Amino acid sequence: MADTPKRSARPVTRLKVLRKEQLTPHMIRIIAGGDGIAAFTPNEFTDAYVKVLIPIPGVTYPQPFDMGVIRAELPSESWPKMRSYTVRAFDPVAGELTIDFVHHGDEGLAGPWAAAVQLGDELLLNGPGGGYAPGTEADWHLLVGDESALPAIAASLEAIPPGARVHAVILVSDAREEQALATKGDAQITWLHRSAGGDVVGTVRALEFGGGVVQAFVHGEAGFVKELRRHLLDERGVRKDLLSISGYWREGKDDEAWRAEKAAERAREQNA
Repeated sequence: MADTPKRSARPVTRLKVLRKEQLTPHMIRIIAGGDGIAAFTPNEFTDAYVKVLIPIPGVTYPQPFDMGVIRAELPSESWPKMRSYTVRAFDPVAGELTIDFVHHGDEGLAGPWAAAVQLGDELLLNGPGGGYAPGTEADWHLLVGDESALPAIAASLEAIPPGARVHAVILVSDAREEQALATKGDAQITWLHRSAGGDVVGTVRALEFGGGVVQAFVHGEAGFVKELRRHLLDERGVRKDLLSISGYWREGKDDEAWRAEKAAERAREQNA
């Protein structure tokens, strides 16, 4: 009997790049669709994310594209790189999925890919995953993050219940990186600029929380995320089940090094 090839547990969604927009000097929007969009099943989360697969230049992959087969047949250095990105928007009627990429020149992997991609090129992804959406139990909402969390914050603002109080604190490079954000909530949006020494932790510490139950979303650079985790849980008394908090990246480390550090941290927690 012939051997059955290993198949990927999570099939790859294959889309075509339909449009590309330069939102700000460092944010590129990719809108993708095509026949493959029928394989994409959205979820209910405003931080829904996909794993974008970036092929290694010069490598020919077995077809149809399947990560299980690729891992079985090719050396690990030839496997596509994976990066997690928020689904900024999904339009099932138009058959379009939108992802915003932060781009800082030649730094990183996905940013340069997004800068170089052309209309008609293929966008490969797995997912989506996710875990946060504004709920109705909270009396008000706190959204905190930097550029890496901005797509999720923008999607969350759009999903805030009409009239609900929300305060967003967002750190970007400078005023040119600010975006117009839509919401039906009663929103206060505070933009902080690195160029002016913007302090995420200090700004959140200085906020007047007032009364009522708060639901919080805090994502971005691991340093300020760690400080705010302690502050919100220990000093502000935010309920753990109403706090979505995670470090997307760490200053001074590339993505591979940060992923390895996070994996090591999870292993230590499991063995503790």
